Amino acid sequence: MVEVLTMGRVGVDVYPLQVGVSLREVETFGKYLGGSPTNVAVAAARLGRSAAVVTRTGADPFGEFVHDALRSYGVDDSHVTAVEGLPTPVTFCEIRPPDDFPLYFYRYPKAPDLEIRPEELDLAAVEGAELFWATVTGLSQEPSRSAHFHAWRARGRRRHTVLDLDYRPMFWDSPETAREQVRQALDHVTVAVGNLEEAEVATGQREPDKAARALLEAGVELAIVKQGGAGVLGMTRDETVSVPPVPVEVVNGLGAGDAFGGALCHGLLAGWPLERVLRFANAAGAIVAGRLACAPAMPTAAEVEEVLGG
Repeated sequence: MVEVLTMGRVGVDVYPLQVGVSLREVETFGKYLGGSPTNVAVAAARLGRSAAVVTRTGADPFGEFVHDALRSYGVDDSHVTAVEGLPTPVTFCEIRPPDDFPLYFYRYPKAPDLEIRPEELDLAAVEGAELFWATVTGLSQEPSRSAHFHAWRARGRRRHTVLDLDYRPMFWDSPETAREQVRQALDHVTVAVGNLEEAEVATGQREPDKAARALLEAGVELAIVKQGGAGVLGMTRDETVSVPPVPVEVVNGLGAGDAFGGALCHGLLAGWPLERVLRFANAAGAIVAGRLACAPAMPTAAEVEEVLGG
């Protein structure tokens, strides 16, 4: 059994090698492993955790690339299967530091990772993982939605069952539809983590403290609200911790949240105090924000500790 098992989105990120240029004018690109929960598994593996991902690709060369990339990062790909007739998703972005990184998702006619089916899940792996990580995107369509609830029911709210609030408006009819699914999901998880917009979609509350309290009232044991330049808020029923951001010259902010997630997994499994967990995760996110790619940019524990040490 692995320490970290993630479930959901996967694809190929095609990022321009020219910074500050429109896709209309970009001439060269880099190809990288992508998809938030997949990157979280990579980030956890880089920190020394055994990790695996449950997802689906197309039966195509990009799908084969996903397997190659996962293995190269030390992530178990045995729960990654192909779907005939659906292409592996490709995502393009524009890189305009410090805070403008438009994304263009090509997930048509449907992403294979939304074809994860309840009856095909390895429930022993879901139950046995020390930490299980899933995202809100996986609730946007069937049969993926049913598969997620099937996995959570099998896990039975075991400790370290994490929901990444990961709200992407292009995958939903409306924020209200997403909120309905998130509120049902919160009954099954022990940790919820997201940025201000995602926390607002989940709870209807924009103010970080109120959003965190609403998540606790929904049943989670730990609520984490990322506030960008204002740092990170972590809250349990007994403790509230705020940590400041780590200064960084941003190159590409898209992978920072996934690095934060992998580091959060590492800290939770290590049993660290909440403040230590959040500072470590913050530093990991800052490191990746200062680099171009996502998966290849995930830091080692030594790199994170170096940042924390000044």
